[in-house]
Amino acid sequence: MEKAKISSYQLFVLMVLFQLGSALLVPIGMEAKQDAWLAILMGMTAAFILMYIYDGLYRYNEGKPLTEFLKDILGNFLGRFVAFLYVLYFVYLAARVLRDLGVALLTFAYPFTPLFVVNGIFILVVIYTVYKGVEVIARTGELLVVLEFLLAVTFIILIVVSGLIQVSNLKPVLEEGVLPVIKVALKETVYFPFGEVIVFLMIFPYLKQPEKIKKVGIGSIALSGIFLSLFMAINISVIGINLTARSHYPLLTVIQSIELTGFLERLDIYFLVLLVIGMFFKISVFAYAAVTGAASVFSIKKPSRLAYPIGMVILLLSIVIASNYSEHISEGVNIVPLYIHLPFQVIMPLFLLVIASFKYKKKSKTADEK
Repeated sequence: MEKAKISSYQLFVLMVLFQLGSALLVPIGMEAKQDAWLAILMGMTAAFILMYIYDGLYRYNEGKPLTEFLKDILGNFLGRFVAFLYVLYFVYLAARVLRDLGVALLTFAYPFTPLFVVNGIFILVVIYTVYKGVEVIARTGELLVVLEFLLAVTFIILIVVSGLIQVSNLKPVLEEGVLPVIKVALKETVYFPFGEVIVFLMIFPYLKQPEKIKKVGIGSIALSGIFLSLFMAINISVIGINLTARSHYPLLTVIQSIELTGFLERLDIYFLVLLVIGMFFKISVFAYAAVTGAASVFSIKKPSRLAYPIGMVILLLSIVIASNYSEHISEGVNIVPLYIHLPFQVIMPLFLLVIASFKYKKKSKTADEK
């Protein structure tokens, strides 16, 4: 680990920007139809439980990142193997987010630029930031979060003032009952984006006040969930459920529909800035976790040396991860949540927490006997 410390506010900002990241870009919870915003809130509520699990894991192994305490809980060999799987998980998710960003930028602003070039330029910025360390990432977040939320609030105000919102598009609420919404929450929205905060088990050791982890984590999930639910409700109320489900970027469609007093229009830059800021922090956090995790697994004293090679792996994987964007989205909806997110975000942490609790009780009992 590098010798760095971040404040609880900086951690909160990083977690919020991380969760908003690509979740603002794509429609989530669409199987719940006009109740997608409710599915996000239910996923957020379930994520509170996950945060308690992650906080419990960290408290049993305070001061150590995920890839280190895995070795303590599972033993050196098995612990290293599972830690390596988590490194691959972080690399894979970073590549998925980079692919999302690259395709969005090509669609929105650079239609004649090769995907490799767009992704390559962006990953170089990420690599440089990761090389500089977690303090630089946190301080950058502290600066850009103001712009992110200023843009978000301005966008909401413009939508309301422009008179585009049709509340009738959100009705009927719970048309098919609450069970379909719960199903979507447990199948999709709890994992993306909320469950992905498991990556912060690699960053928690840098926090100056570790006792605030649970409070910061739950607060960030709550704020992110409310914003995402609000944006989804706006998307559906403005362009309808059918167009929201069919559109790759419903928020962009909504922003493009804003027109005030005949001259305030074509506010696509809002979308571009929100997109780049959110994606930058999401990819940076995943890449940083992968770099420090790989250094732990392979006992490399200076993790920064791995920033460039792992960055190149993320870049190449983002290109070959799917043959086209439709395949990429299909994989993200049908395969990733249940076959990748579920084991890494829920099953493995629960298993580790049970083992850690037994080991802690055994140690406490031995100490009492002495």
